[in-house]
Amino acid sequence: MSNELQHGPLEDRHRELGANFAEFSGWLMPLSYAGTVSEHNATRNAVGLFDVSHLGKVSVRGAGAVRFVNAALTNDLTRIGPGKAQYTLCCNESGGVIDDLIAYYIGDDEIFLVPNAANTDAVVAALQAAAPAGVTITNEHRSYAVLAVQGPRSPEVLEELGLPTRMDYMAYADASFSGVPVRVCRSGYTGEHGYELMPPWESANVLFDALLTAVTAAGGQPAGLGARDTLRTEMGYPLHGHELSAEISPVQARCGWAIGWTKETFFGRDALVAEKAAGPRRLLRGLRAVDRGVLRPGLAVFDGDTKIGVTTSGTFSPTLKTGIALALIDTDAGVEDGQHVTVDVRGRALECEVVRPPFVEPKTR
Repeated sequence: MSNELQHGPLEDRHRELGANFAEFSGWLMPLSYAGTVSEHNATRNAVGLFDVSHLGKVSVRGAGAVRFVNAALTNDLTRIGPGKAQYTLCCNESGGVIDDLIAYYIGDDEIFLVPNAANTDAVVAALQAAAPAGVTITNEHRSYAVLAVQGPRSPEVLEELGLPTRMDYMAYADASFSGVPVRVCRSGYTGEHGYELMPPWESANVLFDALLTAVTAAGGQPAGLGARDTLRTEMGYPLHGHELSAEISPVQARCGWAIGWTKETFFGRDALVAEKAAGPRRLLRGLRAVDRGVLRPGLAVFDGDTKIGVTTSGTFSPTLKTGIALALIDTDAGVEDGQHVTVDVRGRALECEVVRPPFVEPKTR
């Protein structure tokens, strides 16, 4: 991706709605409309509409496409089949994470991947370097828009548009709305019952306008990346560049559930198997502020006078009305859930309780 700021297909719609914009992974994206707390609460209590069209789209096609992807990415595609999607990771040889992504199982000769915007090129490069003859990897970043409808009233929003809703978690269906094809997946990044919809890039406005009308009628709001971040942090969901990176392995980030440990091969397998056997030197933990204060990424965590870790994400939780954070804590510190530690917030020691995420009970299943 060039250094030039990228623009999504719905930017004009967001401007009409009064969105505040911010740069995110090289894209100009709506940060908020009515305000992050309002949008967060609307999603938890009713329904929120998110434009996440900046996410990457990558097609892997050809004879043996499923076999190749299964030998490259961490999760085990044999656990699912056509009509299902799966969270997985693309790792480097040392076990670090190039990206975490969603794999859509289209058929034995096609897998559709949705990586993070900033890492799409890196994922494509890693797969192309390993692809066998007959398997092609194509970056289709602008082939589809991605709209997320999240919240307890999300089913009625989709039903109002005649779109499918009765599918299992991480299952998808191909449908249409007003002549526009749309892929609907029972997935999301908020912890709420929700769906992610992929219409063609050039037709995204047709679906967005209809969804916005239905969302508003259901007591919901359009929501920006600010609310998306507070919602995912309450769930303890990792964000690449924070809880996962080339230096932070899935074992350290407690994402071992997304690794097919019995598979013979995937990128980074030897390093990850060795780390799992030896035990990671640090683990992702949750921190909930006991005192008043807002936690942010990159803050030092202490047990007494000993530094034992660093926060990777931090925010004010609109649901809990207190500061929360995710942090990488040294395993040899012996910290356990329920223990109190302190976080250095601009020279002030903020007392926090160590907890096991999620901070808020998820409703995804």
